[in-house]
Amino acid sequence: MKRLATFAMIAAIGLAAPASAQTFGSVNLRAGFTPDPYRTTVTSGGSIAASSLFNNCTGWVADNVDFAVYYTAGSFNLTFSASSNADTTLIIQAPNGNWYCDDDSGNGLNPMVTIGNPTSGRYSVWIGSYRQGEFAQSTLSVSEIGRQ
Repeated sequence: MKRLATFAMIAAIGLAAPASAQTFGSVNLRAGFTPDPYRTTVTSGGSIAASSLFNNCTGWVADNVDFAVYYTAGSFNLTFSASSNADTTLIIQAPNGNWYCDDDSGNGLNPMVTIGNPTSGRYSVWIGSYRQGEFAQSTLSVSEIGRQ
């Protein structure tokens, strides 16, 4: 009986964890990649205040990186954006350690960050929700042409 109760408790904890606590994946992109933009689906939000990652960031994010972009740079700017029916935010840590945050620079309530002269390496991306406790399906786009 005790074993069954322990199993039920472990199962309940697993079901209670928000979907945004996971890393959704990664991609390797080389300058001139096609199709451009590269797109993937990510669930926004989490239980961590984005300002705890970098003080100029807003929203609520997962405790893990949502998506990692391994980029081999060329002579193009690199634009990250998120689109959703909810109010989302975008937080990016570049390979050189610089942080980029945005709330509404894209269309409507969607975030967008353009990095000039990007370096090669890992770009760690979080898509946050402006409101705590909100989780929304979002599309992350990465582009060198800036049209998303």
